[in-house]
Amino acid sequence: MTATTMDGKALAQKRQAALREIICQGVQRWGRPPGLAVIRIGDDPASAAYVSNKEKAAAATGIASFGGHFPADTRQETLLQVIGDLNVHPEVDGILVQLPVPPHLDPVALLTAIDPDKDVDGLHAANLGKLVRGEPGLQSCTPLGVMALLQEYGIPIAGHKAVVVGRSILVGKPLALMLLAADATVTIAHSRTGDLAAVTREADILVSAVGRPKMITSTMVKPGAVVIDVGINRLGSRLVGDVDYDQVAAVASHITPVPGGVGPMTVTMLLSNTVFSYQQRLGKA
Repeated sequence: MTATTMDGKALAQKRQAALREIICQGVQRWGRPPGLAVIRIGDDPASAAYVSNKEKAAAATGIASFGGHFPADTRQETLLQVIGDLNVHPEVDGILVQLPVPPHLDPVALLTAIDPDKDVDGLHAANLGKLVRGEPGLQSCTPLGVMALLQEYGIPIAGHKAVVVGRSILVGKPLALMLLAADATVTIAHSRTGDLAAVTREADILVSAVGRPKMITSTMVKPGAVVIDVGINRLGSRLVGDVDYDQVAAVASHITPVPGGVGPMTVTMLLSNTVFSYQQRLGKA
Protein backbone atom coordinates (compact mmCIF):
# COMPACT_ATOMS: atom_id res chain seq x y z
CA MET A 1 0.00 0.00 0.00
CA THR A 2 1.16 3.50 -0.81
CA ALA A 3 -0.74 6.24 0.96
CA THR A 4 -2.50 9.07 -0.85
CA THR A 5 -0.78 12.35 0.02
CA MET A 6 -3.29 14.90 1.34
CA ASP A 7 -2.16 18.11 -0.33
CA GLY A 8 -2.89 20.97 2.06
CA LYS A 9 -1.19 23.50 -0.18
CA ALA A 10 -3.51 22.76 -3.10
CA LEU A 11 -6.60 22.84 -0.89
CA ALA A 12 -5.44 26.12 0.66
CA GLN A 13 -5.14 27.69 -2.79
CA LYS A 14 -8.63 26.48 -3.69
CA ARG A 15 -10.15 27.82 -0.46
CA GLN A 16 -8.34 31.15 -0.72
CA ALA A 17 -9.58 31.63 -4.29
CA ALA A 18 -13.12 31.16 -3.01
CA LEU A 19 -12.48 33.66 -0.22
CA ARG A 20 -11.26 36.23 -2.75
CA GLU A 21 -14.61 36.00 -4.52
CA ILE A 22 -16.51 36.44 -1.26
CA ILE A 23 -14.37 39.46 -0.35
CA CYS A 24 -14.94 41.09 -3.75
CA GLN A 25 -18.68 40.76 -3.23
CA GLY A 26 -18.32 42.11 0.32
CA VAL A 27 -16.42 45.18 -0.83
CA GLN A 28 -19.15 45.92 -3.37
CA ARG A 29 -21.83 45.53 -0.70
CA TRP A 30 -20.19 47.16 2.32
CA GLY A 31 -17.51 49.38 0.84
CA ARG A 32 -14.50 47.88 2.57
CA PRO A 33 -12.57 44.60 2.79
CA PRO A 34 -12.20 42.48 5.94
CA GLY A 35 -9.55 43.67 8.39
CA LEU A 36 -7.12 41.46 10.33
CA ALA A 37 -4.82 42.59 13.15
CA VAL A 38 -1.94 40.26 14.07
CA ILE A 39 -0.05 41.34 17.21
CA ARG A 40 3.52 40.07 17.48
CA ILE A 41 5.69 40.75 20.51
CA GLY A 42 9.44 40.23 20.46
CA ASP A 43 11.83 38.85 17.85
CA ASP A 44 11.28 35.09 17.89
CA PRO A 45 12.30 33.99 14.35
CA ALA A 46 9.60 31.33 14.07
CA SER A 47 6.90 33.80 15.12
CA ALA A 48 8.21 36.36 12.64
CA ALA A 49 8.00 33.79 9.83
CA TYR A 50 4.48 32.71 10.84
CA VAL A 51 3.22 36.29 10.99
CA SER A 52 4.83 37.13 7.66
CA ASN A 53 3.09 34.13 6.04
CA LYS A 54 -0.25 35.13 7.55
CA GLU A 55 0.02 38.73 6.42
CA LYS A 56 1.13 37.78 2.89
CA ALA A 57 -1.77 35.34 2.57
CA ALA A 58 -4.17 37.96 3.91
CA ALA A 59 -2.96 40.55 1.40
CA ALA A 60 -3.18 38.08 -1.49
CA THR A 61 -6.76 37.28 -0.51
CA GLY A 62 -7.80 40.91 -0.21
CA ILE A 63 -7.80 41.25 3.58
CA ALA A 64 -6.44 44.51 5.04
CA SER A 65 -3.80 44.26 7.80
CA PHE A 66 -3.91 46.37 10.96
CA GLY A 67 -1.47 44.50 13.18
CA GLY A 68 1.75 45.60 14.77
CA HIS A 69 5.14 44.36 15.94
CA PHE A 70 6.03 45.33 19.50
CA PRO A 71 9.38 45.12 21.34
CA ALA A 72 9.96 42.14 23.62
CA ASP A 73 9.85 44.37 26.73
CA THR A 74 6.42 45.82 25.95
CA ARG A 75 4.29 45.99 29.10
CA GLN A 76 1.10 43.99 29.54
CA GLU A 77 -0.92 47.18 30.11
CA THR A 78 0.25 48.60 26.79
CA LEU A 79 -0.81 45.51 24.90
CA LEU A 80 -4.18 45.41 26.66
CA GLN A 81 -4.75 48.99 25.53
CA VAL A 82 -3.80 48.06 21.95
CA ILE A 83 -6.25 45.15 22.02
CA GLY A 84 -8.95 47.39 23.49
CA ASP A 85 -8.48 49.89 20.68
CA LEU A 86 -8.66 47.13 18.05
CA ASN A 87 -11.81 45.73 19.66
CA VAL A 88 -13.65 48.97 18.84
CA HIS A 89 -11.89 49.69 15.53
CA PRO A 90 -14.69 49.68 12.92
CA GLU A 91 -12.52 48.21 10.15
CA VAL A 92 -10.92 45.39 12.16
CA ASP A 93 -12.86 42.12 12.03
CA GLY A 94 -10.22 39.76 13.39
CA ILE A 95 -7.56 40.01 16.09
CA LEU A 96 -4.94 37.49 17.12
CA VAL A 97 -1.95 37.54 19.43
CA GLN A 98 0.90 35.50 17.99
CA LEU A 99 2.02 32.89 20.53
CA PRO A 100 4.32 32.34 22.32
CA VAL A 101 4.74 35.71 23.99
CA PRO A 102 7.74 36.81 26.12
CA PRO A 103 7.73 35.23 29.62
CA HIS A 104 6.84 38.42 31.53
CA LEU A 105 3.47 38.58 29.75
CA ASP A 106 0.28 36.72 30.64
CA PRO A 107 -0.97 35.15 27.39
CA VAL A 108 -4.33 34.08 28.86
CA ALA A 109 -5.10 37.65 29.92
CA LEU A 110 -4.18 38.92 26.46
CA LEU A 111 -6.36 36.34 24.71
CA THR A 112 -9.24 37.00 27.10
CA ALA A 113 -9.06 40.73 26.34
CA ILE A 114 -9.93 40.12 22.67
CA ASP A 115 -13.58 40.65 21.75
CA PRO A 116 -14.87 37.06 21.27
CA ASP A 117 -16.53 38.15 18.00
CA LYS A 118 -13.09 39.16 16.66
CA ASP A 119 -11.19 36.18 18.13
CA VAL A 120 -10.17 34.61 14.81
CA ASP A 121 -7.78 32.18 16.53
CA GLY A 122 -10.78 30.70 18.36
CA LEU A 123 -8.95 30.66 21.70
CA HIS A 124 -11.20 32.89 23.82
CA ALA A 125 -13.00 30.98 26.58
CA ALA A 126 -16.35 32.09 25.14
CA ASN A 127 -15.54 30.54 21.76
CA LEU A 128 -14.12 27.37 23.27
CA GLY A 129 -17.32 27.14 25.31
CA LYS A 130 -19.40 27.38 22.14
CA LEU A 131 -17.35 24.57 20.65
CA VAL A 132 -18.04 22.39 23.70
CA ARG A 133 -21.76 23.16 23.44
CA GLY A 134 -21.86 22.58 19.69
CA GLU A 135 -22.87 26.16 18.97
CA PRO A 136 -21.70 28.14 15.89
CA GLY A 137 -18.80 30.50 16.41
CA LEU A 138 -15.14 31.13 15.72
CA GLN A 139 -13.08 27.96 16.09
CA SER A 140 -9.37 27.10 16.34
CA CYS A 141 -7.62 27.33 12.98
CA THR A 142 -5.43 24.22 12.94
CA PRO A 143 -8.24 21.83 13.97
CA LEU A 144 -10.50 23.47 11.38
CA GLY A 145 -7.79 22.88 8.79
CA VAL A 146 -7.60 19.20 9.72
CA MET A 147 -11.38 18.84 9.40
CA ALA A 148 -11.30 20.59 6.00
CA LEU A 149 -8.66 18.13 4.73
CA LEU A 150 -10.71 15.15 5.91
CA GLN A 151 -13.74 16.57 4.13
CA GLU A 152 -11.84 17.33 0.92
CA TYR A 153 -10.54 13.78 0.64
CA GLY A 154 -13.89 12.18 1.48
CA ILE A 155 -12.64 10.53 4.66
CA PRO A 156 -15.55 8.97 6.57
CA ILE A 157 -15.65 10.11 10.19
CA ALA A 158 -19.00 9.08 11.64
CA GLY A 159 -18.81 5.76 13.44
CA HIS A 160 -15.03 5.52 13.10
CA LYS A 161 -12.33 5.60 15.78
CA ALA A 162 -10.15 8.72 15.97
CA VAL A 163 -7.08 9.06 18.17
CA VAL A 164 -5.58 12.50 18.78
CA VAL A 165 -2.07 12.44 20.24
CA GLY A 166 -1.67 15.74 22.10
CA ARG A 167 -3.97 17.57 24.50
CA SER A 168 -3.13 21.23 23.95
CA ILE A 169 -5.80 23.92 23.93
CA LEU A 170 -4.46 24.95 20.50
CA VAL A 171 -4.97 21.66 18.71
CA GLY A 172 -5.62 18.48 20.67
CA LYS A 173 -8.66 19.38 22.75
CA PRO A 174 -10.58 21.44 20.15
CA LEU A 175 -9.87 18.89 17.41
CA ALA A 176 -11.18 16.08 19.62
CA LEU A 177 -14.39 18.07 20.10
CA MET A 178 -14.75 18.68 16.35
CA LEU A 179 -14.26 14.97 15.60
CA LEU A 180 -16.75 14.09 18.32
CA ALA A 181 -19.27 16.51 16.78
CA ALA A 182 -18.76 14.65 13.49
CA ASP A 183 -19.76 11.41 15.29
CA ALA A 184 -16.33 9.84 15.62
CA THR A 185 -15.44 7.83 18.72
CA VAL A 186 -12.52 9.87 20.04
CA THR A 187 -9.55 9.07 22.27
CA ILE A 188 -7.07 11.73 23.39
CA ALA A 189 -3.61 10.31 24.05
CA HIS A 190 -0.67 12.16 25.59
CA SER A 191 2.77 11.85 27.20
CA ARG A 192 1.43 9.77 30.10
CA THR A 193 -0.66 7.39 28.04
CA GLY A 194 0.29 3.80 28.81
CA ASP A 195 1.29 1.71 25.77
CA LEU A 196 0.75 4.54 23.31
CA ALA A 197 1.35 2.27 20.31
CA ALA A 198 -1.53 0.01 21.33
CA VAL A 199 -3.82 3.05 21.51
CA THR A 200 -2.75 4.51 18.17
CA ARG A 201 -3.11 1.14 16.40
CA GLU A 202 -6.84 1.28 17.19
CA ALA A 203 -7.30 4.49 15.16
CA ASP A 204 -9.03 4.72 11.81
CA ILE A 205 -8.00 8.39 11.91
CA LEU A 206 -4.75 9.15 13.72
CA VAL A 207 -3.69 12.76 14.41
CA SER A 208 -0.37 13.65 16.00
CA ALA A 209 0.15 17.12 17.48
CA VAL A 210 2.93 16.79 20.04
CA GLY A 211 6.04 18.34 18.45
CA ARG A 212 8.33 15.29 18.61
CA PRO A 213 10.07 14.51 15.30
CA LYS A 214 9.23 11.16 13.69
CA MET A 215 7.61 9.86 16.89
CA ILE A 216 4.84 8.01 15.04
CA THR A 217 6.31 4.98 13.26
CA SER A 218 4.71 2.35 11.05
CA THR A 219 4.36 -0.07 13.98
CA MET A 220 2.02 2.43 15.66
CA VAL A 221 -0.39 2.72 12.73
CA LYS A 222 -3.32 0.47 11.80
CA PRO A 223 -3.03 -0.63 8.15
CA GLY A 224 -5.27 1.57 6.02
CA ALA A 225 -5.57 4.32 8.63
CA VAL A 226 -5.68 8.03 7.79
CA VAL A 227 -2.70 9.79 9.39
CA ILE A 228 -2.72 13.55 9.96
CA ASP A 229 0.60 15.10 11.00
CA VAL A 230 0.22 18.45 12.76
CA GLY A 231 3.78 18.55 14.11
CA ILE A 232 6.39 20.93 12.73
CA ASN A 233 9.93 20.16 13.93
CA ARG A 234 13.31 21.26 12.67
CA LEU A 235 15.97 18.60 12.11
CA GLY A 236 19.07 20.44 10.96
CA SER A 237 17.99 22.41 7.90
CA ARG A 238 14.86 20.29 7.30
CA LEU A 239 11.31 20.58 8.58
CA VAL A 240 9.78 17.27 9.61
CA GLY A 241 6.58 16.25 11.32
CA ASP A 242 5.71 14.00 14.24
CA VAL A 243 5.22 11.13 11.78
CA ASP A 244 7.99 9.12 10.14
CA TYR A 245 6.53 9.86 6.71
CA ASP A 246 8.37 7.29 4.59
CA GLN A 247 7.60 4.44 6.99
CA VAL A 248 3.98 5.34 7.63
CA ALA A 249 3.14 6.10 3.98
CA ALA A 250 3.71 2.41 3.28
CA VAL A 251 1.00 1.45 5.81
CA ALA A 252 -1.59 4.26 5.82
CA SER A 253 -4.32 4.91 3.24
CA HIS A 254 -3.91 8.72 3.45
CA ILE A 255 -1.20 10.89 5.01
CA THR A 256 -0.36 14.59 5.27
CA PRO A 257 3.17 15.74 4.47
CA VAL A 258 5.30 18.22 6.43
CA PRO A 259 5.60 20.82 5.07
CA GLY A 260 2.63 21.23 2.76
CA GLY A 261 -0.06 19.46 4.73
CA VAL A 262 -1.84 20.98 7.70
CA GLY A 263 0.30 24.15 7.83
CA PRO A 264 -1.15 25.90 4.76
CA MET A 265 -4.65 25.02 5.96
CA THR A 266 -4.05 26.67 9.34
CA VAL A 267 -3.36 29.99 7.63
CA THR A 268 -6.32 29.51 5.29
CA MET A 269 -8.75 28.86 8.16
CA LEU A 270 -7.49 32.03 9.86
CA LEU A 271 -8.47 33.94 6.72
CA SER A 272 -11.78 32.08 6.61
CA ASN A 273 -12.49 32.98 10.23
CA THR A 274 -11.72 36.64 9.47
CA VAL A 275 -14.17 36.62 6.57
CA PHE A 276 -16.78 34.88 8.74
CA SER A 277 -16.41 37.59 11.40
CA TYR A 278 -16.59 40.28 8.69
CA GLN A 279 -19.82 38.84 7.31
CA GLN A 280 -21.36 38.40 10.74
CA ARG A 281 -20.52 41.92 11.88
CA LEU A 282 -21.44 43.83 8.70
CA GLY A 283 -24.39 41.62 7.83
CA LYS A 284 -26.01 42.69 11.09
CA ALA A 285 -25.19 46.39 10.64
